[in-house]
Amino acid sequence: MTETIASAAGGLHPPASLRAAAERALGVAQEKVDRLVTAHGDYFPLYTERGRWHHDKEPWTNWCEGFLGGQMWIFAEVTGDPLWRRRAEHYSLLVEPRKHDRTVHDLGFVFWPTWKRWYDLTGDPSRNDVVVTAGRTMGLRYNPAGRYLRSFLAPDSLFIDIMMNVGIVFHAAQHSGDDALLDIAHQHCRTTRRHLVRGDGSTAHEGVFDLETGEFLRQSTQQGWRSDSCWARGQTWALYGFGTCYALTGERDYLDTAIACADHYLARTGDRLVPPNDWDEPDPRLPYESSAAAIAASGLIQLAELVEPVDGERAARYRGHAFAALERLCQEDFLASDDPSWEGVLKHGSYHESKGLGVDESVMWGDYFFTEALHKILGGPLTAVSGPRPTA
Repeated sequence: MTETIASAAGGLHPPASLRAAAERALGVAQEKVDRLVTAHGDYFPLYTERGRWHHDKEPWTNWCEGFLGGQMWIFAEVTGDPLWRRRAEHYSLLVEPRKHDRTVHDLGFVFWPTWKRWYDLTGDPSRNDVVVTAGRTMGLRYNPAGRYLRSFLAPDSLFIDIMMNVGIVFHAAQHSGDDALLDIAHQHCRTTRRHLVRGDGSTAHEGVFDLETGEFLRQSTQQGWRSDSCWARGQTWALYGFGTCYALTGERDYLDTAIACADHYLARTGDRLVPPNDWDEPDPRLPYESSAAAIAASGLIQLAELVEPVDGERAARYRGHAFAALERLCQEDFLASDDPSWEGVLKHGSYHESKGLGVDESVMWGDYFFTEALHKILGGPLTAVSGPRPTA
């Protein structure tokens, strides 16, 4: 099936307390971002150090430049303030040269929150041309022997994170009529599903392949506890990413995979609502990784919309968890509302625990997906695409 799934706005019915909390949290986010761009214009942060965005610690890879502009696009839509619109356009223009960047696997993260939002808002084909070019560039990472888009780390490496970026390859293929590129995107999803998603719905962070034969060799991890454990943020990339790929294509296997990953996430996280960095680590360094909870909340809201026609009970369960998690993240120990010295929005996120980067800090993707989920609560688009809904 090649049809796309409808995007719905205003279809949620969150409790009044959550709507009020979401409105307040979005106000906090606007204040924090305004201070950031006023103090450090044209700067793209990745994670805070002691609550401050501007520092000299290493980035590991260059993947977060779309999240700041993405927040601005959301603020512009929510408030109608022309200042946020000007800023959103400016920060989007700053990343435009990245559409030819062949060094990273994260061009979806760069262009989906920025240029894709710009295109969705205006329908301007010139904006979409940038998104399509970035998707074509992503497609150049394809390893035909192993049938996957390689990670930034090495040619033999496949990351679960790429499921959140392959959507831009589907978009580029569909908007250019490029069947070869479309096949690349499908092959990547199928390879990831086969080798990184386990039978219980948990995920591995990385797969390693033989470069000559394309044979899958082993699961591995860069940011989790062990190769056979389940890194929480990777789990959320999978549940959100496979859901988005179903929304873009109507391929039922992708929806089934998103459901399996979501059900595992809910089973492991439970009433605590915010997971640790890795559920399987016997004595985790920290109890929480808030960015995973923010990604999961936004991904579950989308997934609930997608499964509603076939399983209303499951959809209600996904929405219920997302609502509860967002209410938890809006509480004072996570939301940096009463701490003016803390420059990020959402505390207790972690970037790379084994490298000691951005541990128990604010992280830019955590702030973005938290903002995105709050936007959905207040009537923003529930799914990542728009168009006619395929039949179940």
